Amino acid sequence: MSLLTSLTYALPHRLLSSLARKLAYSDNPKTSRWLIDTVTRKFGVNLSEAAESNPRAYPTFNAFFTRALKAGARSVDPDPAALLMPADGRISQCGDIVPIGNGAGNGDGRIFQAKGQSFTAAELLGDVDAAAPFAAGVFATVYLSPRDYHRVHMPWTGTLRETVHVPGRLFSVGPDAVRNVSGLFARNERLVCHFDTDFGPMAMVMVGALLVSGVETVWSGIEIPRYGDCVTVKDYRGQGIVLVRFAEMARFNYGSTVIVLLPKGVAALDPGLTSEMPVQLGQRLATRNP
Repeated sequence: MSLLTSLTYALPHRLLSSLARKLAYSDNPKTSRWLIDTVTRKFGVNLSEAAESNPRAYPTFNAFFTRALKAGARSVDPDPAALLMPADGRISQCGDIVPIGNGAGNGDGRIFQAKGQSFTAAELLGDVDAAAPFAAGVFATVYLSPRDYHRVHMPWTGTLRETVHVPGRLFSVGPDAVRNVSGLFARNERLVCHFDTDFGPMAMVMVGALLVSGVETVWSGIEIPRYGDCVTVKDYRGQGIVLVRFAEMARFNYGSTVIVLLPKGVAALDPGLTSEMPVQLGQRLATRNP
């Protein structure tokens, strides 16, 4: 375990993230330009594919970090049976949600995090009943680095049913932390988005991280930060919020992770996906079963 990961156990997560938020939203030109130039240089951000390629046109660092892509910068897999990659980034892990015990669909299927590390779907979603449909299903965890496009899009058309804001820590979600922090994604603050689709439920989990100053959705605006100490559920049934395949769903301020959960038997993950491989929004994540 690196020194930084070790230190994150003791660091004041919320205070640091609140300070990062203030910097991200600062409209002081010197502050925003310094942050934009530093991140662009350090991480090799490709601004040529952004809708606004001039770094000086962004009034704040957050505006730069949540920048839109120019039209046509990402293409959609042409197969209508393809579920799409929800974001640019890197596959952290993907595979089966492995039933434990008698595999009776009790929501305790385990999701692989890294060698020696895993967590249950119920722990991730914060609800045993909500996790039950995903027992023996499949998952994909996509890590967005600071250089990546930070908007998350829909793998498949879905109707928003509810969101669940689960308070938690704000550990780094970098590779060293993923390898060493037990149950990391089920411990960090996160926004669970439940959708109903033509194949059943689909969960999209926006996982917060150290120095991530917010998660925003297209239907409700800022969801995190709103640092709380209890689970908050918002019911969207009957409101007709339908997001089509490839449509923007949410965005991160600074880098983090999105996890997609699919029920058993509805789709097969693309066999070419492997841990740590780079991926792009719109490429094939999985193929819908006939």
